[in-house]
Amino acid sequence: MIARLRGEVAEIAPDHLVLDVNGVGYEVFVTTRTSESARLEASLTLHVHTALREDSLTLYGFASASEKGAFLQLNTVQGVGARTALNALSTLAVDALAHAVNANDLKALCAIPGVGKKTAERMVLELKGKLAFAPAAIPTSAPRAAPDDPLPLALAQLGYKKSEIDQALARLSERGLTAAPLNDRLAESLRMFAAGGRA
Repeated sequence: MIARLRGEVAEIAPDHLVLDVNGVGYEVFVTTRTSESARLEASLTLHVHTALREDSLTLYGFASASEKGAFLQLNTVQGVGARTALNALSTLAVDALAHAVNANDLKALCAIPGVGKKTAERMVLELKGKLAFAPAAIPTSAPRAAPDDPLPLALAQLGYKKSEIDQALARLSERGLTAAPLNDRLAESLRMFAAGGRA
């Protein structure tokens, strides 16, 4: 079974990527978070779950091992298939999903496309305590800053490494703050680092 792929992003669609691995194109279904973070011709590593059926072989790719683990746990819940599991991880990061399940937050779970109240209740019942809190998954091809964006320079002057700056940019993108004022993004980046987000 295919467990991990590393290659060049050849195609990007809302629900899948085509990853070119040594000349072979693999169609991999991913979360919208991973799809939106991917960049054509950029290198990307995905943790993969291979779903083998009599008439098909489907690959599901994830930015981290914890995200893949959450996907597999979600699939054990009655009424939650692969598509709904991907929707869940597209709507909520792993830590947010774990918090919603552990806190019995049915409203947050029902915000997932394809999840109604009964399914949300089953998710809480069957997954409570099983989803570990984890840092937000960051795809290997993190969003690139605009050439004139002063945030990377500001963070570099404060002593942060490129890997840390890329991590901050990716998390800001996940939270929809890419176009926020510099001071707001800088403050949010520092809060993330202070909360343990340093690489």
